[in-house]
Amino acid sequence: MLNDQDFLRYSRQLLLEEVGPAGQKQLQAATVLLAGLGGLGSVASLYLAAAGVGTLLLADDDSLYMTNLQRQILYRTGDIGQLKAEVAKQQLTALNPQVRYIALTRRLQNTTWLDEQVMRANVVLDCSDNMVTRHVINTTCVRSSIPLISASAVGFNGQMMVLQPPWRSGCYACLFPDLQPPQNTQRNCRTAGILGPVVGIMGTLQALEAIKLLCGLPMKTAGKLWLFDGKTLQWRILYLSRNKQCSVCATNT
Repeated sequence: MLNDQDFLRYSRQLLLEEVGPAGQKQLQAATVLLAGLGGLGSVASLYLAAAGVGTLLLADDDSLYMTNLQRQILYRTGDIGQLKAEVAKQQLTALNPQVRYIALTRRLQNTTWLDEQVMRANVVLDCSDNMVTRHVINTTCVRSSIPLISASAVGFNGQMMVLQPPWRSGCYACLFPDLQPPQNTQRNCRTAGILGPVVGIMGTLQALEAIKLLCGLPMKTAGKLWLFDGKTLQWRILYLSRNKQCSVCATNT
């Protein structure tokens, strides 16, 4: 039940007929797992907390470094050296104390513990920064039939995809079957750099898609790879298809 404080805090999104009181209740009843609290996760978590998602599982085992601050806008200089998940919980509580925040400071690996965390969620946001973690999260989401919103960014470019059961458009492993890219094509923030607003755009879009999904809105973005060019502000859209020989979704559905 929404109280007077809820109607005041969320009044602007309650005005939207696509959300309204019914959608707000769905948000408050929902749990989102954020896998990674770097440039993507720090932005996405702010918007999900502000929107009133009931529970946020904040998963990151890393500490904050000076080099993170250029794009990971959830944190402050005084937070350097502290665990990101713990700092995120403090910062988000200050933004919206009505939300329940759970800091998960263990590395996301292919274990029973990861299965348990994914099963707690209505949707998983993959905000990680490496292929191995992305594949582990994808495999767990497919096995658990939990929707996955995956994004990444490097340089001036970003990409995002919404993957949903029953995985008719495939899964992350259908598009990227290799656990590691070839050595000469490895590009990440450390090696190629990143412009902060680009990763912010992708994290914001992850939050937007999560809110739409939790409110039960049609997910017309699902099953597509959205490629963003920050230099030209142009988008390319690739339609995904399922690999019938996929080692993940072909054997788990």
